[in-house]
Amino acid sequence: MANFIGVFLRSLEYGSFYALSALSIILVYKTSYTTNFAQATLGMFNTFLVATLVVRQGWSLYAAIPIGILSAIVLGILIDVIIIRRATKAGAVGKQIITLGLISVFLGLAPIIFGVDNLSLPRLISAGTLSIFGNPFSYNALFNIFFGLLIMITMFTTIQKTKIGLAIRTTASNETTARIMGVPTKTVTMAAWAMAIVLSLISGLMTAPYSSVSLTFMNDVQITAFLATVVGGFATFHGPVIAAYGISILLNVFQVYMPEGTVWGKPILYAVLLLIMYFKPYGIFGKQRVKKV
Repeated sequence: MANFIGVFLRSLEYGSFYALSALSIILVYKTSYTTNFAQATLGMFNTFLVATLVVRQGWSLYAAIPIGILSAIVLGILIDVIIIRRATKAGAVGKQIITLGLISVFLGLAPIIFGVDNLSLPRLISAGTLSIFGNPFSYNALFNIFFGLLIMITMFTTIQKTKIGLAIRTTASNETTARIMGVPTKTVTMAAWAMAIVLSLISGLMTAPYSSVSLTFMNDVQITAFLATVVGGFATFHGPVIAAYGISILLNVFQVYMPEGTVWGKPILYAVLLLIMYFKPYGIFGKQRVKKV
C-alpha cells in the first residue's frame, strides 16, 4: 500500500506537467477553433529564455521566471493578432498548418537566439525532502503537485464562476453569437493564446529539472497532452485535464507493477487508450456535435 501511494503521488506530479499542457491546448481550441501543434515548441522557447538568463546571465531563477511569463504573454498576443486573427478564412485545417509552420519558425529561432547547447535548469525548490508512508518526496515534487492542482482549480473556478469565464464559455460555444451579444471575442481569444503559452511555460519549468532544456525536451509532454485531450474530449475544459492525470497514473502503475513494465508499459497504455476511443470516439467527456438547420 505504501508503495502504491508513492507511485500515485509521483503520477500526480508528472500528471501536472501533462495537465497544464492539455489545458493550454483545449483553451486555444475552444476559443480559436484550431489545434495548436506548436504549443510545446512555444513552451520550450520561453523555458529556454528563462534557462539562458539563469545559466548564462547569472540571474536568480525567481527573477528570470517573470521575464519568461512576460515573454509568453507577448508571444501569445502577437501570434493571435498578427497571424491567427488574419487567417479567419483559412479554416480549421489551414490554422493547424499555420501552427505546424510556427514549430519550424521557433525551432529555427531558438538555437540562433539561445545557442545550440542544452541548458540545465534548477528546481523551483532546490532542497528538502519529506517522507510520506516511507516514500521520500522532495519539496519540489510536492510543490509541483499542489501548484499544478492550484492552477487547475483557479482556472476552472474562473471559467465557471466569473464574468471572464462566461465570456470564454460564450466564445467557445459560438463566436458569432457571442460577438452579437457584445462579448469582446477578439480580446478573449488574445487572452486565451497568452494564457495558453504561459501554461506551457509553467509545464516546461516543472519538466526541465528532470532532463535539460533542449529543442525537444517538451515533446513527450506534448504527445501525452494531445493524447489526454483526445481521450478526455474536446467538448469540455476539464475532460483533457482529468484524462492527463489518469494517463499518468495508468502509465506509472503499468511500469511499476507489470512484468517488464518499463518495456511494455507504454504500448499497453496506448492499447488501453485505443480501446477507450473505440467505445468513446468523442472522448470520455466529449459528445457529438449536432448542427441544427
